[in-house]
Amino acid sequence: MDLPVIVAGGGIGGFAAALALVRQGFAVKVIEQSAHIGEIGAGMQLGPNAFHAFDALGVGDKARSHAVYTDDMVMTDAIDEYEIGRIATGEAFRQRFGNPYAVIHRVDVHQALQQGAMETGRVQCLTDTRVQRVEQDAHSVTVFDQHGQTHTGQALIAADGVKSVVRAQYVGDPARVTGHVVYRAVVEKKDFPPDLQWNAASIWVGPDCHLVHYPLRGGEQYNVVVTFQSRDVEEWGVREGSADEVHSYFQDICPKARQLIELPKSWKRWATADRDPIARWSFGRVTLLGDAAHPTTQYMAQGACMAVEDAVTLGQALRFHDNHFEKAFDLYQRSRIARTARIVLSAREMGRIYHAKGVERLVRNDLWRGRSPERFYDAVEWLYGWRVDNCLNLDDAKRLV
Repeated sequence: MDLPVIVAGGGIGGFAAALALVRQGFAVKVIEQSAHIGEIGAGMQLGPNAFHAFDALGVGDKARSHAVYTDDMVMTDAIDEYEIGRIATGEAFRQRFGNPYAVIHRVDVHQALQQGAMETGRVQCLTDTRVQRVEQDAHSVTVFDQHGQTHTGQALIAADGVKSVVRAQYVGDPARVTGHVVYRAVVEKKDFPPDLQWNAASIWVGPDCHLVHYPLRGGEQYNVVVTFQSRDVEEWGVREGSADEVHSYFQDICPKARQLIELPKSWKRWATADRDPIARWSFGRVTLLGDAAHPTTQYMAQGACMAVEDAVTLGQALRFHDNHFEKAFDLYQRSRIARTARIVLSAREMGRIYHAKGVERLVRNDLWRGRSPERFYDAVEWLYGWRVDNCLNLDDAKRLV
């Protein structure tokens, strides 16, 4: 018990895991491959499930202080401006799910979790430290880094992202490059079109493409995301983008939506990938968390939300099994695999729906016609109804004890 628990990865999932572990009485060593702790990216969306997880980790107030609370989620056809669907996210939504829907800058979420973890005084963080391989015995786990140093702990939580070295060692499965390319940028309010300054998580869907926008940081900035199905064979990764490339994929959309691609001064370009869901995340005293466990495309807006859910569930599993790692890791994976696989597979299908063309576009536009708010809420109950008191698969746990 003198050894810390090692967390590989200093991102959102890693610091959420650190907080969950500290709440179970552990000291934590976070090892991060980058030279500096920080986040890349722009805006992100937070469902009520994320706020339930933040509260359980003790950082709910920090996250809420930076969030913008939306009135709606809106889907619009980018060709003819037809409103396909609108989900109100006001008071009725909050009453149903116990927390709001919000949008926030990714950096603000990361800082809330990092600050919360470091304020405990129980978390050590090492930068410029990349996992090379892992060894374990019956009582401990040893991580070997690129400098030839070793780090020994009671267990290892691998939150080392979509290109997880730990997953590569224990699973070795290939990534699935989607061919979908994502451009992200943040635009100041003064430069953002007044007729698009909606307090909503907004998506314009078109043939083989879509555009997303929503406010950030009190409405002083706007997140802009455009996605298209590439004509080229893509390699998974991030690089600087090209305005000319973006323009070439959005020739047929309406002028109102086209305003979005004229705005950014610079773009970051992501060629996206996911992995097929797997039925095992835990290997003795090692388990996977966040994108290392269930990398997904962005179409359900749940990647970070699932990582903080993972962390809370891991902590609850350790509590249930009195901090016995192997039993807790097994309960954790049994509680999370089906839910996160549903996110991965649903995101793939949503990408297809967003990018529909021809008759499929007409079907998509008719899917939610006339649907009441209550029916929308019923449809997303499985997603937004997650809470700490229902996060464990206790039927399995009690049967296996």
